Amino acid sequence: MSTTSLPFYAKLCLHLINLFILGVLIYTGSSILMPLCFAIVLAMLLLPVVNWLIRKGVPGVLSMLMAILMAALFVGGIIYFLSSQVAGFMNDLPAIKIKLNQHLSTLQDWINDQLNISTKQQEAAVESAKENMQQSGSSGMGTALMGIANALVMLILLPIYTFLILYYRKLIHKFLLDVFTERHRSKVEDVLTESKTIVQGYMVGLLLEMAIVTGLNTAGFLVIGIQYAVFLGVFAAVLNLIPYIGMLIASVICMAVTLTTSNNIGDIIWVGVILIVVQFIDNNFIMPYIVSSKVRINALVSIIGVLIGGALAGLSGMFLSIPGIAILKVIFDRVDGLEPWGDLLGDDQPVLTKKRQNKKR
Repeated sequence: MSTTSLPFYAKLCLHLINLFILGVLIYTGSSILMPLCFAIVLAMLLLPVVNWLIRKGVPGVLSMLMAILMAALFVGGIIYFLSSQVAGFMNDLPAIKIKLNQHLSTLQDWINDQLNISTKQQEAAVESAKENMQQSGSSGMGTALMGIANALVMLILLPIYTFLILYYRKLIHKFLLDVFTERHRSKVEDVLTESKTIVQGYMVGLLLEMAIVTGLNTAGFLVIGIQYAVFLGVFAAVLNLIPYIGMLIASVICMAVTLTTSNNIGDIIWVGVILIVVQFIDNNFIMPYIVSSKVRINALVSIIGVLIGGALAGLSGMFLSIPGIAILKVIFDRVDGLEPWGDLLGDDQPVLTKKRQNKKR
């Protein structure tokens, strides 16, 4: 029996089962799949550079190595800049602790005045919380060490995977075409071509968006004259790479850092205002024209996808969720029976004519 002859509820169950199996595979194999997925995205991003170097007469293997080296230098430069800024922040840590204690003392006095909870009771509650944290500290330390180990493994495997994917790209392309019947090969070719275009456009747009947001954040922070303006501007822009959620986290952290480095409450308010304004500009002008135009995914699906990606594979899943959903949409649009799912993921609003509206009534 073909799937086209199945009733709707049976086909819906099959689609949901497939999605469930895909989610289980991502959740259980994230430590293996995430480096591979990042390598695929990086290979797509570096492919135009590799082709350009080959056209300039550079041998194939050397052009791949040079492209990966340029990417590593770019990422390494960002990490070095952030680490140098963090080093300056750590040097000022004693003064920051003094100001933080002052703010805590003010907060304790306010709680005592408004809620009639004495300072001793507050300190007792804090000590109780510390004891609970110490009891669960061993498991938390184990989780942190596991996260560091996974990050090191990804750093080691990512350039290797990327090189091998670039080296065997023609073999992989041929396999993906040959695994389907002849009548479906044109659709498979369209999916591969459009997926590559989407990922390349999305990643380039994301880097351009990060540069613009960095400039806006840094300029705003320099105008109000807060400490670590450049560091906080870059930090907020990097976190903004995590769709929708990243800027919220960056706002909380930036305002908390400003709280511990400034005696003026107005600086904290202005930091929040600047981040809100930049987020408004990003969401309404930068993101739609530079990034979202490449993937054509609606905001509701994007937010749900980011949350599901984070639940399945952590920060890596959040970052890869948008291009992953965009590729799924490309596949759904070209598979018979899955077109409605592709429409659901897209951002095109259906327009009903008056005749069709009357028929529905």
